[in-house]
Amino acid sequence: MPRLREVPRAEVTDERILYFYDRLFGPDRDPAVDHGTVHATPGDWWTVFAQSPEVFRHAVRGFSVYRDATLDSTLRELGQCRAGYARGSQFVFSQHCKQMRSLGVPEETIAAIPHWQVADCFSPLERAVLAYTDALVYDGGRVADAVFDVLKAHLTDREILELTYITTLYDMHATICRALRLEYDDRPESVEEVRLPEGVQARDLSEDLSGK
Repeated sequence: MPRLREVPRAEVTDERILYFYDRLFGPDRDPAVDHGTVHATPGDWWTVFAQSPEVFRHAVRGFSVYRDATLDSTLRELGQCRAGYARGSQFVFSQHCKQMRSLGVPEETIAAIPHWQVADCFSPLERAVLAYTDALVYDGGRVADAVFDVLKAHLTDREILELTYITTLYDMHATICRALRLEYDDRPESVEEVRLPEGVQARDLSEDLSGK
């Protein structure tokens, strides 16, 4: 379950939150109890973000940037999908794989996103978008000139700004989902110490491996 409390319908007074509760879960359901959106997701992103109507409204307004963006929707989703994968968010990655599929992107292309560096199904511009996304997520915005030059050769300044904003926006959402264990990111930490079996005495590993 998520790390923060989900807000039940009875406690919600903000009309915008109630609108999404109705639209995504149905008007007769309490999404904090009866989980599952019309998109077949758990839905606890919405019920946890409802803790703060200000944060909720700001986040939803951020989604609406799509409506007036000039950036090609496939490039947009490519950046979002890779950002989810690079940040390790199963939720963001999964949702934007689905969105790419709805745009008609071939299954081969979607399946190659985790290993795009060695895949031959991407155009030079798509490869630049993926490299740019990795620079945003992995390198904190440290982008090689050669990568940016390809973007500049194919996209307008407005489109590059939209790509940058939307990709980093979803890097943020991926981080939030992991930190609060929302949606498909409600998973225990996978890296933990493997303890020695009962009765086995620990030795000085460095001494054993040094060959002395």
